[in-house]
Amino acid sequence: MSTLATVLLAVLPLLAGWVVHVRWLHRCLSTARRDPLTGLVTRDGFTRRATALLKDPRAVVVLADVDKFKQINDHFGHAAGDVLLKATADRLAHHVGRSGIAGRLGGDEFAAVLIDAHGTAADMLTLLHGVLARPVDGHDPAVHTTVSLGWVRAADFPADDLSGLLRRADEAMYAAKQARSGTRRAGLGRLFATIAGRRSGRTGARTEGPVVGVAV
Repeated sequence: MSTLATVLLAVLPLLAGWVVHVRWLHRCLSTARRDPLTGLVTRDGFTRRATALLKDPRAVVVLADVDKFKQINDHFGHAAGDVLLKATADRLAHHVGRSGIAGRLGGDEFAAVLIDAHGTAADMLTLLHGVLARPVDGHDPAVHTTVSLGWVRAADFPADDLSGLLRRADEAMYAAKQARSGTRRAGLGRLFATIAGRRSGRTGARTEGPVVGVAV
């Protein structure tokens, strides 16, 4: 047997083991970037993909927050709350599609970046707002609520990075929550959504009774 063949026979098992190890590490990394409850990417995975999508001038950044979620947990239990979060995530991901990205930032807050190819983001998000408010199939129809959406076109604020755009979408979302308007776009002017206002929005949402059969 030649020296080259001997070396190859010795090296091949090591190479095979290295390939298996790299694949295992890749699977572990992919799992770590996925939220175990909803299957959406977590903040880190969302940030990576969203930053790349923002290179497209048609990109729209969306922030979504489940209304009165604490009351769902308190009245129906955390299992019902988990079902609602999973349904919200599935519907959001389906609406965003493969050309965009949807992620769970934590708790009942979700974010997405979608590509508005036809300039119809306002109509799409109004439709999404209705979809997210539907009861969960196969579960107690009383366990549902609305989801407040704030959004911003990346092209309106070309100097903003993802963090800045999320901040604007966040302000718009809380303005929508307080006004009970469902969705709101971050305009070219400054939104007067102060920290105090945001806190009152959160507090006000928690002081009302449990959500049972909220109309779309």
